[in-house]
Amino acid sequence: MNSATVTPKIDPTATATFAHASTLPMTPLYSASSKAVGGREGHVKSADGIIDLTLTMPKEVGGTGLPGANPETLFSAGYASCFEGALRLVARMQKKAIKEVSTTCKVTLNKTEAGGFALSAEMHCHIPELPKAEAEALVKAAHEVCPYSNATRNNIEVKLFVD
Repeated sequence: MNSATVTPKIDPTATATFAHASTLPMTPLYSASSKAVGGREGHVKSADGIIDLTLTMPKEVGGTGLPGANPETLFSAGYASCFEGALRLVARMQKKAIKEVSTTCKVTLNKTEAGGFALSAEMHCHIPELPKAEAEALVKAAHEVCPYSNATRNNIEVKLFVD
């Protein structure tokens, strides 16, 4: 995909909602903040300084392909770690012993038929201690608990795999 040829269709009459009351009662447990400057060809830094990265666009989307992070890389890292945390929580709740677990999240930037962009994700879970059917049930339960899964549900396609 060449970024110079992509023209997203934007509805000029659409209105944005900048803040709204959640339909779910929530009690904040933790907040994190990061600042981006320069968009996909810029820099991102977390408020605590732990993340401090140069952002570059991959060649596949019209970038230089120089070494650097991008929003999809950052999203996949956050989603993978959050999902594995949910997986381990559900396993503890179900009293299932899992130790050698790994979770890989693949996030893809897609071009939509309308000319816009959308993400999709694949979650690949490796749970060698459990039979495949038990592992699949655990992954499905984790998908119901994970905050990233809850945020993406009905927004992006997420496919679950037990490898």
